[in-house]
Amino acid sequence: MTRSPRSFERALTFGGIVALVALVAALAAADDRAPPLPASTRIDRLVVYKAAHRLEAWSGERLVRTYRIAIGAGGAGPKRYEGDRRTPEGVYRIDRRHHSRRFHRFLHVSYPNDEDRRRYAELRERGAVPEGAGVGGDIGIHGESDVPAVRSLDNRGDWTDGCIAVTDAEIEELYRAVIPNATLEIRP
Repeated sequence: MTRSPRSFERALTFGGIVALVALVAALAAADDRAPPLPASTRIDRLVVYKAAHRLEAWSGERLVRTYRIAIGAGGAGPKRYEGDRRTPEGVYRIDRRHHSRRFHRFLHVSYPNDEDRRRYAELRERGAVPEGAGVGGDIGIHGESDVPAVRSLDNRGDWTDGCIAVTDAEIEELYRAVIPNATLEIRP
């Protein structure tokens, strides 16, 4: 079967369109995140905006990087008690770091602070805390879950039990750059 020059041009044009679509799809799927922070970067302050799902990393007065985050699945408002799946609100410190069995890296948050303890005591006195629930703890900034049913790539939707989640690549960067006792402000 011989093709006419016209049918060859159509086939070539169709092939070109298919190739162009494939290239665009590949570029869209490519990781478009910012290049890694320089090794010398030191982050001394983190600011979380829960409603905006944003974490800002600061070095002195300079904004170094902004990250998309997932927070606790318990809804708006500050953490009230253990198990409510809410992310706390207030001023804290990154008081330690460790490799987690459940998550990729973990920057531990100094929750609860005095305000959290006051709120918990008030709620407990009013009977608004489930029997056996404490004030909570083990809040942190971490990577994605190693549990496939929990894992949330690129933090689409709130899925944590009250922590702040970034991608595995992002927690690697933060784990390296955040200084001991860095300030963490968690805002509504």
